[in-house]
Amino acid sequence: MTGTPAPAADGRTAQGGGIRFDGVSVAYGKNTVLDRLDLTVEPGEVMALLGPSGSGKTTALRAVAGFVRPASGRVWLGDRDVTGLPPHKRGIGMVVQQYALFPHMRVQDNVAFGLKARKVAKAEIPARVAEALELVGMAAYAKRYPRELSGGQQQRVAIARALAVRPGVLLLDEPLSALDARLRSGMLAELARLHRELPHVSILYVTHDQVEALTLADRIAVMDKARLQDCGTPQELYRRPRTEFTASFVGNANLLPVTVAGTEGTVEFAGRRLDVPTGEAAGGVTATLCVRPHLVGLGDGPNALTGALAEVQWRGSTHRLYVDVEGHRIKADLRELRDTPALGDQVTLHFAAEDAVLLPAGATGVNDG
Repeated sequence: MTGTPAPAADGRTAQGGGIRFDGVSVAYGKNTVLDRLDLTVEPGEVMALLGPSGSGKTTALRAVAGFVRPASGRVWLGDRDVTGLPPHKRGIGMVVQQYALFPHMRVQDNVAFGLKARKVAKAEIPARVAEALELVGMAAYAKRYPRELSGGQQQRVAIARALAVRPGVLLLDEPLSALDARLRSGMLAELARLHRELPHVSILYVTHDQVEALTLADRIAVMDKARLQDCGTPQELYRRPRTEFTASFVGNANLLPVTVAGTEGTVEFAGRRLDVPTGEAAGGVTATLCVRPHLVGLGDGPNALTGALAEVQWRGSTHRLYVDVEGHRIKADLRELRDTPALGDQVTLHFAAEDAVLLPAGATGVNDG
């Protein structure tokens, strides 16, 4: 394949930058770990690859880095087909989970390492190192060793080392997984700031943490069982997921088995009728109704469901109620209640029609052929 790359399967094009997976598959023996991935990361975009362990997300990132060779398909960086290029010729920066800093080198030497490997002019290296450390707020720590830094500071140094080579593409592989919750929150804010200050850099961010993906990404590619299941903006995937897996993995969801009734805009659940948007779904077909817990209210209202209170969890600003309705457990996240019902009490939950999404039963990934 030569010349200007054609549009990818998700309808976007890579122009002068960014990343494109063109039907990329990776296999180890008979085990396919990435299956026909079609996906484009636009120039300057942050794309999160979100999924559980073994979903194929890290394999996709390693294919971009050049650490694994696709069994089929091509990897493009901008208008360059890099499928056969070694990692050091791809012009990318990469940060891995454990930062991989050299313990015997000072911070400034760790950051300079990639520049020296790329044979950058010796006179230019100090300024490039200072620039990268300033960008991540670590200029004052240039002469320290990694052992003298906190986990969050080490992570900043690893990012500075990746940015010092001025990459067009930055790969982040679970970069916050080794940090505690407070540091993770702070580093998310720092990564968001870096994205604003480096609008030309395309970022591919691998994570299993939905909060990281929702907070940082312009778009999220949801991976499972080696395949791309869904792709869209955080708001699209959260408010209008296209598959049951997306609904359950991006945020939290009540997934109720329903049958579309003959009457337009009506479904049957546990022997009762609910008014929800059914679109073009035919009467009699089975489907799954998705309702987010924070959109479920307590008390009478539209689409009321009554059942026994099975569990109550206090979560600081909210209470989560679990209610058994005809063998189905429904979650409701409510602003902190002054008086919570007793376990076993009959309680009524409700939700608005516009807050429900009807998913086809067994809906599969966006790149299913």
